[in-house]
Amino acid sequence: MTGRVRMAENGAQLLARIEGRRSLKDIDQHIFPVNGGPAQGDVIEFHGVEGSGKTEMLYHILSRCILPTCSGGLEVEVVFIDTDYHFDMLRLVSILENRLTSSAPESEMEEVVRSSLRRLSVLHCSSSIQLLLTLHYLEGILCSRPALCLLVIDSISAFYWIDRANGGDSLARQEANLRKCTEILDRLRRDYGVVVVATTHAVMRNYSSSSTASGSSEPSGSTPSWKCSSDFDKQYLCRAWQKILTHRLLFSKSDQSSVSEDHKQLFSVACNTVRTKGVHRCVFYVTEAGVRFSE
Repeated sequence: MTGRVRMAENGAQLLARIEGRRSLKDIDQHIFPVNGGPAQGDVIEFHGVEGSGKTEMLYHILSRCILPTCSGGLEVEVVFIDTDYHFDMLRLVSILENRLTSSAPESEMEEVVRSSLRRLSVLHCSSSIQLLLTLHYLEGILCSRPALCLLVIDSISAFYWIDRANGGDSLARQEANLRKCTEILDRLRRDYGVVVVATTHAVMRNYSSSSTASGSSEPSGSTPSWKCSSDFDKQYLCRAWQKILTHRLLFSKSDQSSVSEDHKQLFSVACNTVRTKGVHRCVFYVTEAGVRFSE
């Protein structure tokens, strides 16, 4: 019986792989280095203090994924797990409408937005146990929906302090739920090729300059810069999570205060990947229409 169940599971996984999921390698050429965009099964971490632009960048990526190809999108399905209860549907709709202004007549815009939002599923979790059960539930969805290419968790560090308090003096108990969540995520991304994007909050401020946070590259053959952490970018989640990361993006407010005559707050992103050397950096600002990159 066990063998038959395992064969059925493998058959479902094989079917999902045969039908294929669209690659997200070209999701954005600004934030990822050349040939360093997310491949199937990659795990990406957005890390930074509050107010460093992580959420706006998530909306940017969401809109790029769910918009139809004729409007410059990838036309893929996304599951968004909201653990911070900060997801703003009206903000996302506003970004979608602004992106469609130049590519779709006004009469068609509402229907395009509706069809785009049908590709997005938003789930809410209020504890690490709920997150664990939700990820278990997602495996069945991934089997039957090959168009589902992106899983977003905002944020995966939301229950860090609660789990630490509940775990007492035992580090194993403190990290148990997140470690189980990571094991499921590892299986989902390996078996079904889904890309995972998760945000993490910086638990300590960086009051000194950091070569990692500023985006300077490390010598060839040296330890990846996300392993050489300052207080700002310090890795504090369990080792299981750190092991499955393929990309780590460090968000921070830029030292500059404006761009051109618009006086917009600038944000910077330093992207490390396991497949490319050095650090890729970009600068962006936020408008009513969403993220705009400073060339």
